[in-house]
Amino acid sequence: MKGYGFVEWFRPGEHDRVEQALPELLASGAGHLRTHLSWAEYLSPGGEAWFDWLIPKLGKQIDLLPCVHYTPPSMSRNGRSTGAPVVLKDYADFIDHVLNRYGRHFSHIELWNEPNNLLDWDWREDHDYQLFSEMVGGAAYWVKQRGWKAVLGGPCPFDPLWLDLMGQRGVLAQCDAVGFHGFPGTWDSEEGAWQGWDMHLGEMRAVLARYGAPEIWITETGYSTWRGDQMEQARRFANAVEAPADRLYWYGWQDLARDVAVQEGLWFDPRHYHMGAVDADGQPKLLARLLKDGGVARLREVTHLAAPSISRAVRPVVITGGSGFIGSNLADSFLSDGHDVVVVDNLSRPGVDQNLRWLTDRHGDRVHPMPADLRDETAMRDAMRDAQAVIHLAAQTAVTTSLTAPMEDFEVNARGTINVLEAIRATGRPVPILFASTNKVYGALEDLRMLESDDRYVPADARIRENGIDETRPLDFCTPYGCSKGVADQYVLDYAKSYDIPSAVLRMSCIYGPRQFGTEDQGWVAHFLIRALMGEPISVYGNGKQVRDILHVSDAVAAYRMVLDRIGRLKGQAFNLGGGARNSVSLKLVLHEIERVVNHPVPLSFSDWRQGDQYYFVADTARLTAETGWQARTGWREGLADLAAWLRANRSFPEREALRVRA
Repeated sequence: MKGYGFVEWFRPGEHDRVEQALPELLASGAGHLRTHLSWAEYLSPGGEAWFDWLIPKLGKQIDLLPCVHYTPPSMSRNGRSTGAPVVLKDYADFIDHVLNRYGRHFSHIELWNEPNNLLDWDWREDHDYQLFSEMVGGAAYWVKQRGWKAVLGGPCPFDPLWLDLMGQRGVLAQCDAVGFHGFPGTWDSEEGAWQGWDMHLGEMRAVLARYGAPEIWITETGYSTWRGDQMEQARRFANAVEAPADRLYWYGWQDLARDVAVQEGLWFDPRHYHMGAVDADGQPKLLARLLKDGGVARLREVTHLAAPSISRAVRPVVITGGSGFIGSNLADSFLSDGHDVVVVDNLSRPGVDQNLRWLTDRHGDRVHPMPADLRDETAMRDAMRDAQAVIHLAAQTAVTTSLTAPMEDFEVNARGTINVLEAIRATGRPVPILFASTNKVYGALEDLRMLESDDRYVPADARIRENGIDETRPLDFCTPYGCSKGVADQYVLDYAKSYDIPSAVLRMSCIYGPRQFGTEDQGWVAHFLIRALMGEPISVYGNGKQVRDILHVSDAVAAYRMVLDRIGRLKGQAFNLGGGARNSVSLKLVLHEIERVVNHPVPLSFSDWRQGDQYYFVADTARLTAETGWQARTGWREGLADLAAWLRANRSFPEREALRVRA
């Protein structure tokens, strides 16, 4: 493989999207970009100005392959925008115009795409076949005469008969490369016919060898993550990179926006909308993150992880979300005690693949990675088949994300949990499960009267002020995240009643500590500390007086282990898990302590409160202590210093911080 690139169609007026996407695409290591230059759009009002901006913008920064397709309706034989032109030479004339106007920005140009999809002819009919050959062959001849190189777009699915006909009519002799389209694993039409890259490209190469052997380019291949299987998308990319082709274009860089119609219509098929390496908002999926993190070598390293293959005599602990912050700490605890651990994780969160590598480096082949998504029922059954116990941590974890994508939040947190529970039930064994719930199941606590001091809110109720919120507090789901986690919380408890599954729920407050890669939306303690160590400003939503009880991850791990050890008598129960009153802090207090830890002021900005945010939440953990003897042993200042030390040892920070540490 000489190199890889991406396919991305930019629509007229999308200047901002081009400016945002191009640097990220380059950072992924891509050397090529295939984009369309629509004849119809060019002749539409404003079209010429759009392409005058777009083609030079792209061509100056990346090897560009313009794909010229779609005939303007005024020139179509049947009036449709994808029809053949009335005068076939008009197509070559437009190609010539493109070369004159933009040719300095590219070396190759792709002629027509999906020739078997033309609406007003059938290439299998001799007359129509001759028309197509004349139109595309004439354009390819002229491209070659002008000193550029023509790429012939290929049909999908691949058809060797069509390719041979192109050779017989002399079209291939004018082309320097021929495109191949194939989407194994995504489109139903290819499922039964797909024989693998070696088979299909070998068949293609055998045909081309009879007609001058132009290069083979995979001009379109991809995999839709509509079912959330980002690891499978990364695997498919890695397989395509290994394919015996001279170049690869992955379709595509970015998911389609929800309001963009595909050829068949708006939301005709949801698979169309999830083909990107990044989502519609530009947030990287696993594929984009791995490419940016270490290129194809990093991609191969992660995607070569196999589904667990364990002796049936071994009963592993299964941890969903096992590469995440709490999950990797829990996995390390079990592994250190001699257990095998199946790490179920779709690796969708930044940093979690580093946690998985840390686990495998420390514990070797007793770590059994299973890159899978909760929404994949078959994968969940495979994961739970031999489990001795399950710790269910995997989730969509941000309130903000749930508000923008409530359906995905539900599918992951609610339906994903049902998949785990049903997979356990399918084993026919009473496999214990502990579920990581959240204090958000108690709602925003708007009924609590608060007292406001200089740096915090505290409840007017002295009992709550002294002990916190206990499990007798009525559930009051708030925000889609609270609803989806609350539904899962209740299902886990009900499976103890309905199916005698030994289950328990831990409703967690704010957990922090080593192996946490905090973001603005989730993991705020680590996020604040990372920003401070980077010398960057911190955004605070609200006034900073909101109070949380923060718990070091080592204490959280101890709680899970102690509940699991006693699951026989604790099944069907829910427990609050947090730092308690002793570790209750306001955001302002944490920020003040962070400034002391990093030894410099931290710039702050304040924004509006976020929806569903609690003024106060401190967990009363007396019930957990009474049942297990558990207590939070790490004070919050000590824990914050521990996290800072881990971050300094495992992340790069500006020179000022490095000098301070050496001093």
